[in-house]
Amino acid sequence: MLVSEILAIKGKVLYTIAPERSLQEAVTIMTEQDIGSLAVFEGGELVGMLTFRELLAALAKAGMGWREAKVSDAMIPEPFVASPGMNVDELRRLMVDHHQRYLPVVEGKTLLGVVSFHDVAKAVLEEQGFENRMLKNYIKNWPSDDEEASA
Repeated sequence: MLVSEILAIKGKVLYTIAPERSLQEAVTIMTEQDIGSLAVFEGGELVGMLTFRELLAALAKAGMGWREAKVSDAMIPEPFVASPGMNVDELRRLMVDHHQRYLPVVEGKTLLGVVSFHDVAKAVLEEQGFENRMLKNYIKNWPSDDEEASA
């Protein structure tokens, strides 16, 4: 399975924010859209990722003034990225090795989407379920010894 197939299953809705926006705005967007990350864009280019993990770290650091803190203060600058042609095993390894639960999928300088560890797990489960059904159907329709003898 390829990353492009995961994006096809998931859909390509993107949620972005500018680095100069406040963490309060980021929290509002993330809660309203029920998402765990925002791609941070500046000048039409991906400059970072903001996830709930970075938000929590920023909350702990900024204390009571967290609402005024900027996205740029909390985001992952220059996050690791996946390519649409990357194999799912490579994707999982990249996510695990770099402890990054959300990876932007980039082709050239174009952001195609963001995949989460949850998206990967869901896609793998669906693929395994399909393969399982196909194998069961194949075994169920396997010719019996009687059919082979009469042929």
